[in-house]
Amino acid sequence: MTGLTPYLSFGGTAREALEFYRAVFGGELVLHTFGDFGRDDGDRDRIAHGMLLGPVALFASDTGPGEDVLALRGILFSLLGTAEPAELERWFGALADGGAVVDPLTLKPWGDHDGQVRDRFGVTWLIGYQG
Repeated sequence: MTGLTPYLSFGGTAREALEFYRAVFGGELVLHTFGDFGRDDGDRDRIAHGMLLGPVALFASDTGPGEDVLALRGILFSLLGTAEPAELERWFGALADGGAVVDPLTLKPWGDHDGQVRDRFGVTWLIGYQG
């Protein structure tokens, strides 16, 4: 694996989040529960380690006692030019479902299309393409 891969820590919604991201981006989902890893510090069905492998790669888990839960401020996950324009438009719309459009994905004065969307899990995405 090369490049930066976000690792998100959820307070019990890692499975739901990873399944949502797989529905948006496609790819293969690999999930390991607390029970799989022999953890006894939470519900056995919580996700101890999950991976979305595909056009967008993400790792996620549920937190155990005393661990910090995802709280993002001042950060965007950029998907600029990472797929064909129609696919990026689809991703933007899918991420907005249950979330909020921060800045519509439109043609900007500099000649490119981009926009920002915050998904239902609080992750803000910058999506765009040239021309």
